[in-house]
Amino acid sequence: MSALTVTKDNFQTEVMESDKPVLIDFWASWCGPCKMVSPIVDEIASELPTAKVCKVNIDEQPELASAFNVMSIPTLAVVKEGKVVNVAVGARPKNDIVSMLNE
Repeated sequence: MSALTVTKDNFQTEVMESDKPVLIDFWASWCGPCKMVSPIVDEIASELPTAKVCKVNIDEQPELASAFNVMSIPTLAVVKEGKVVNVAVGARPKNDIVSMLNE
């Protein structure tokens, strides 16, 4: 499974109502560190069927970025049962990102 693009239109269904933990990658096309994290996030999406992996383009979805208080990108957030349980700012190695989902 690949990472799902989340917008304000499908956010409630895909993230808040998900029965799986959700990893959200807040990114922008002009962000260098985001380009480093993106393939890692895609790998996690294809390797972890127990989680849902989503991407939010902050330039296209400023309301979602604001709702999560995203000040720097990439920002990675984990949502479980409709609650944000973990947030990390900046590029992270794959094992750190996977650990965020398992905490």
